[in-house]
Amino acid sequence: MKINRKALVTRHNPVIREINALSPLSVGNGEFAFTADFTGMQTFPDQYTIPLGTQSQWAWHSTGGRNVWNLDDVRMQYRDEERQLGGYPIRAEDKEEAYHWLRQNPHRLQLGQFGFTFMSASGELLTPDAFTDIEQTLDLWSGTLISRFRVDNQPVLVHTFCHPEQDSFGVTVESQLLTEVRIGIQFRFPAPGMTSRSWDRSIDLYWGETDSHTTKWFQQTPTSALIERTMDEDGYNVSLSWSQGTLKQTGLHEFILNGNGTSERLEFTAQFLPLTEVRALATTQEMMEASRVHWESFWLSGGAIELAESKDSRALELERRIVLSQFNTAIHSAGSVPPQETGLLYNSWFGKLHLEMHWWHAFHFPLWGRAQLLERSMGWYREILPVARELAQSQGYQGARWPKMVAAEGTQSPSVIAPLLIWQQPHPIVMAELCYLAEPTKETLARYGDVVLESAEFMASFAEWDEERRRYVLGPPVIPAQENHKAENTWNPTYELEYWRHGLEVAMEWARRLGKQVNPKWLEVSEQLSELPEADGVYLAHENCPNTYTEANIDHPSMLGALGMLPGKMVDPSIMRNTLHRVMESWSWERTWGWDYPMAAMTAARLGEGEWAVDLLLKEVTKNTYLPNGHNYQRPGLYAYLPGNGGLLTAVAMMACGWQGGPDRHAPGFPSDGSWTVRWEGLHPWM
Repeated sequence: MKINRKALVTRHNPVIREINALSPLSVGNGEFAFTADFTGMQTFPDQYTIPLGTQSQWAWHSTGGRNVWNLDDVRMQYRDEERQLGGYPIRAEDKEEAYHWLRQNPHRLQLGQFGFTFMSASGELLTPDAFTDIEQTLDLWSGTLISRFRVDNQPVLVHTFCHPEQDSFGVTVESQLLTEVRIGIQFRFPAPGMTSRSWDRSIDLYWGETDSHTTKWFQQTPTSALIERTMDEDGYNVSLSWSQGTLKQTGLHEFILNGNGTSERLEFTAQFLPLTEVRALATTQEMMEASRVHWESFWLSGGAIELAESKDSRALELERRIVLSQFNTAIHSAGSVPPQETGLLYNSWFGKLHLEMHWWHAFHFPLWGRAQLLERSMGWYREILPVARELAQSQGYQGARWPKMVAAEGTQSPSVIAPLLIWQQPHPIVMAELCYLAEPTKETLARYGDVVLESAEFMASFAEWDEERRRYVLGPPVIPAQENHKAENTWNPTYELEYWRHGLEVAMEWARRLGKQVNPKWLEVSEQLSELPEADGVYLAHENCPNTYTEANIDHPSMLGALGMLPGKMVDPSIMRNTLHRVMESWSWERTWGWDYPMAAMTAARLGEGEWAVDLLLKEVTKNTYLPNGHNYQRPGLYAYLPGNGGLLTAVAMMACGWQGGPDRHAPGFPSDGSWTVRWEGLHPWM
C-alpha cells in the first residue's frame, strides 16, 4: 500500500503557540529564504535569539572593495620549505589585518528586515505583550506560513510565502485593524559590515555605520516602488508592490507602508535582484499558487519514510525529524552554490561555504530520488575549477584542490585549520557518482568528468611515498575531520585514508566510462596507501594517536566514517565493531557535532547493529537536539546546523533502503525485533 504522503507530511507541520526565541520559521526555495517571527513577518527581532534574516545565494559583499587584501598578504606555512611544497595561509601576528579581512570577506549579505507595525486605538506602537492567542502553522504541503493572533482583542490572519523560482516573498494580512489604519509594514536595511571578527559573534544584523551604504527609492506607481541599495562595489535592488496605502521613507535606510483604511486585506510582495537584473514581480496570488504547486510536487516526488505504526515510542519523533529535515534542506541546502552551515537562515563563519560540509548538506538528495537538487550546486565546482587548479599548482601539486572555507568565487580563506583539511577533496567525486547513478548518461559524464578526474589527479599527487615502509602516506601536515589534532603531528587519519582509496577507485571507473586511459599513478597510490591504523583491536583517529579514546575523545569520532559513510573496502568489520562500541562507551558526546550521530548510525547499520543505529540517531545529547522548527541546535551562536539534518536523511535512507552489497532484507539498518515498522518508497541505495 502506498504511503499517504500528505498525511505523513502534514502531521508534522510545526505549530508555534508562543514566542519561541530559538524556533522562527522560514519560507524559501534553495536560492532565497525569509525567516519570520510569530507574526509572519520580522516584527519583533529582539524577541528572538536567532536573527530574523532575508538571504540569497548571490548576495555577497566585500568591505572597502573586492581586492583590499589577497592571500599574498598572509604568511604561508609550507609542507616542505625546501621544495616550497604546500603553502598554507595561516595566522601570523604581523599579518592580523589582512588575515581577518580575508576571513570576513566576501561575506553573505542580509538583504533587509521586514516587519509589521501595530498601533493602539490612541496611536501608540504596540509591544509583544499586547498579542494573545498566538497560533502559527507552517503548512509544509504548500510551503505557506499561516499566522493567527489577536491584538487589542482584534483577530489578525497573515499568510507568508515565497516564490519557488524567484528571490521574492509575499504576505497577505486580513484584519479589521486595517480599516482603522492601525497596521503598517516597516522595513529597514542593515549595514553590510561585520559586528565582530569572531565567527560566532558576528551573526546578528548590523545596524551601525549608517554611512557605509546608501539606500535610494523610486516610486513607480501609486502601489509599487524600487529601492536601490549600494555598498562599496556591490549592490542590489528591491522591487515592492502593495494593494493599499502609502510608502514613506522614515530614515536613511528605513521605510514604512501605512494602509489607507480602504480594505480589511493588505497584500505585499518584495523581490530582490542584483543591480543588473530586471524581472517582473509576481502578484501575491501568483506567488501563493506557485508555492502550493511546487511543494505539493516536492512531497509527491522522491522518497518517503513512514514510521508511525512502530511500537517504539520514539518513532514519531524520528519521523518528525525526517520530514522537517527534508523541508529545511530543500530551502537551505539546495541552491546553486554549496551552502553555509546555517544555510540561508543567518550567517555563520561570515556566511562562507564550508566544502567539507557539502557532503552532509546534500549527499542525501539522490538517495531520496531528488538528484536534481544536488546537481544545482554541482555545477559550481565546474565554475571554480580554474581556481582549484591554481590552488593545487601554487602548492606544487597537480590537478585541482578544493579549498575548505570559501565565498562563492572559490578562493580559500586563511585559517589555522581550514587550509590543512583534506577530507573535502573526494566529495565532488562521490557526489558526481551519485548524479551518474541517478542518470547514467554520456551527458552526466561530460558534465562532471573534468571535476572528477582533476580531483583525483590532486589526490594522487598529494600522497607522499614512504620509502622505508614502501607505502603512500597522507600528511603531515594535515588536519583530519576530527579537527582537534595538530597538523604537524598528524598523518594517516583512518577516515581520510579509506576515503582516498575509495575516491581514486571511483575516479578510475569514471576514466574508463569516458574512454580515457587510467592514470597508472592513481592505481599505484590506491593500492599502496598505508593500512588503516589500529591498536588493541580498535581503529585510531590517525596513526600517531594512541590516546584516541582517552585524551583525544572529543570532536568527531571520524574513524567511524571509514565504514558507514563509505563502503569500507579495507575495513575489518570486527575491528570496526570494537571501534564503534569503544566510541559509544568512552566518547565525550557533549563535545561532538550534529552529524556525528548519523555518521555513527551508518556505521552501526552496516555492521548489522540496528538497535545501536536507532539509539545513535536519537541519542539524548545537546547537539542532537531538533528544535520545533526542525533545525539541529548545537550551542549558543550556532542555533541551526544543517549538516545534522542532511546527515540524518542520509542515514535513514541507508537504514530503510539498504546499500549495495548489504543484507537482502527489508529496512536492514533498523532493528529486526518487530519494534519498528518501516514503510518506504522512492529511495535509492548507496554503495
